Amino acid sequence: MPELPEVDTIARAIQPAIIGMEILNAEIRWARTVAHPSARKFREQIRGQKILNVGRRAKFVDIQLSDFHLFIHLRMSGDLFVKEGNALPEKHDRLRLLLSDDKILAFNDTRKFGRVWLTNDPDSVVGDLGPEPLSDAFTPDWLYENLRQRHRQLKPLLLDQRFLAGLGNIYTDEALHAARLHPQAASDSVTRAQAKRLHDAIRATLSEGIRRNGASIDWVYRGGEFQNYFRVYDRDGKPCPVCGAEIIKLSVGQRGTHVCPKCQRQR
Repeated sequence: MPELPEVDTIARAIQPAIIGMEILNAEIRWARTVAHPSARKFREQIRGQKILNVGRRAKFVDIQLSDFHLFIHLRMSGDLFVKEGNALPEKHDRLRLLLSDDKILAFNDTRKFGRVWLTNDPDSVVGDLGPEPLSDAFTPDWLYENLRQRHRQLKPLLLDQRFLAGLGNIYTDEALHAARLHPQAASDSVTRAQAKRLHDAIRATLSEGIRRNGASIDWVYRGGEFQNYFRVYDRDGKPCPVCGAEIIKLSVGQRGTHVCPKCQRQR
């Protein structure tokens, strides 16, 4: 599933091509792609809307329109493409927005898990999400205090979008290794100094992922190169780049998890 850096990369890629354009019509090629409102109402409300901005909130692409926000969650295999107006629909195009200047914004999703929301109340879609890890609201003190208030394993807590928005399997494993913390450590056992290390590691890992246009580790990702710089993720059986110990793979919260047993000792 695309995580914060991959979604950020896709949003930045389509932004200059569609800002200022008017949405002339919507072709909904698989009705369940539209989570809200109904497909009929979606077509009515989006027609004539002008695209003002393209951004990201957590793992959602956020397209700001004249009167609404169009939120797109890519889930497992979704992607967004800007095409010429004469481009024929592809097999897995689930939604096509016909734009002015003879352009099309196509939401392509092979596995059909992706969803879109059209709303004038952003909180109805993203209001329950935690802070953005690259925002000013995410501070070492915030992280320490909120870790101490919960008794959960670190990795499942960091993956909880209501706790912190945007982290997924890849960047959580990478950040925990950089912070020298075991993914199964209890959140309320983390010291203030460790919370500071984890805070800095999360921000540095995500920033580097964005700088390298995310990771291309599956056919659903495209163009990124962060996979060439993984510390532990998907490197089980290989040496840790810090200490040389063999990286192992665990199951934590039913998620495959990569750990250096020496750098990330379970206390």
